Amino acid sequence: MNKLIVSLLLTLGISGIANAAGDATAGQAKAAVCGACHGPDGNSMAPNFPKLAGQGERYLNKQLQDIKSGKRTVLEMTGLLTNLSDQDLADISAYFASQKGSVGAADPKVVARGEELFRGGKLDQGMPSCTGCHSPNGAGLAAAGFPHLGGQHAQYIAKQLTDFREGARTNDGDTKIMQGIAAKLSNKDIEAVSSYIQGLH
Repeated sequence: MNKLIVSLLLTLGISGIANAAGDATAGQAKAAVCGACHGPDGNSMAPNFPKLAGQGERYLNKQLQDIKSGKRTVLEMTGLLTNLSDQDLADISAYFASQKGSVGAADPKVVARGEELFRGGKLDQGMPSCTGCHSPNGAGLAAAGFPHLGGQHAQYIAKQLTDFREGARTNDGDTKIMQGIAAKLSNKDIEAVSSYIQGLH
């Protein structure tokens, strides 16, 4: 019985460490180096670097863990997370999640098609709308770990969708939801929905 209790306590203790709550105040100082690419408050000015401000804490932490472990390859971040602890990553995630994200503008030439894809999907091909996981206003579902998309750079979104489609990005879980969805998107579809997302708020 004692062995069972000790085992249970150890398991709970390890889980508690792995899922440590992030401290946004501590995260601000730890995120200083991140600001070079993502902006001091997480609102990146460069369209190839994602905006992190206002992103869900759970999603951010998973991406940082995946990049650190090599499950997700981001060449620009090679080695940057190596010396950071799980608590450091949780704190950085909490800091960026606490910031207010900025919004861009959609290209009026493709906004109608982008909205059609985002809100309606491609039901004839079995592709659901984006709103089910990312919400109608692009805010995502933070508790479920589904990312906030509204206002994100179109160039960054387009690259992620293309990477999912081509198999260059595979860290979307065992069900491979994003790989399956992206496989049904043409280059023009990706351009349209990415532009729509950039102006979504």
